[in-house]
Amino acid sequence: MRCVIARYPFDLTKGGVLDSMKGVTPEPVTGESVTIGRRRYPVKQVGEVVTRQDRRDFTGGEVTRAMTRLGFTCHPAPGAEPAPPAPAATPVETASALLGGATVPQEN
Repeated sequence: MRCVIARYPFDLTKGGVLDSMKGVTPEPVTGESVTIGRRRYPVKQVGEVVTRQDRRDFTGGEVTRAMTRLGFTCHPAPGAEPAPPAPAATPVETASALLGGATVPQEN
């Protein structure tokens, strides 16, 4: 599969990524990660090993997109779960606000 990481084109295959990561010890996962084989690696570490580029040259999103397209399982950063949606205003609160009464409380 052809993909662009840090403005450079790469032809990656699932087998090629597996071979590149063979024998590489995973670093502690603090952000986005990808499961390769039975191990979970930080996406920046995978990008560095597979592309042989410095981690500062590419984003985790570029590597995550490429690994997902190759069929690997990618995981969001720990604790990066989306916040629950703010509770909706009741119909009475909405009508009151439309009629110029008290404003609808908004949570940030």
